[in-house]
Amino acid sequence: MTTSSLRPATPEDRPVLERLWQLFAHDVSERSGMLPGPDGAFPTERLVAAFEDADRQPHLVVLDGHPVGFAVVRGLDAPARVVNAFFVVRSVRRRGIGREAARAVLALRPGAWEIPFQDDNTPAVAFWRRVAQDAVGDAWTEERRPVPGRPEAVPDVWISFDTAPVGGRSSAVS
Repeated sequence: MTTSSLRPATPEDRPVLERLWQLFAHDVSERSGMLPGPDGAFPTERLVAAFEDADRQPHLVVLDGHPVGFAVVRGLDAPARVVNAFFVVRSVRRRGIGREAARAVLALRPGAWEIPFQDDNTPAVAFWRRVAQDAVGDAWTEERRPVPGRPEAVPDVWISFDTAPVGGRSSAVS
């Protein structure tokens, strides 16, 4: 039996998350067109911010003692938290590890959540819609929003919902 968990990442975890970030960046480069720098590494500014910005929190996904993914949440003190980055290694995809980790992230702070992703990332579309359905049933919304600072980019899809019970039931964020 395998056991996965999600825990806040510590400064000691930063090298592990930096390596996982390279795998994440490689995956998204297929859609973003991002290239590695001259040193062969993808940029890590967003990950660095997760460790240095008090409004962000990185988390590590661990399976049987092995780091297999991460989640970065931003907007910790905002009206809605945002899943800023989410990744699980390919070898554990489609085994429920990602959904379990996503549920654990949402359980950390009941309330309003927003999750952006690219519409052409078919696995992400299905994954995040299923996570939203699991979290709040049909009480979630989806909209397209422009990518800040990138007017040429296709708008991102944003799923919004609220996991805080209202009259015993969760409700979507409008």
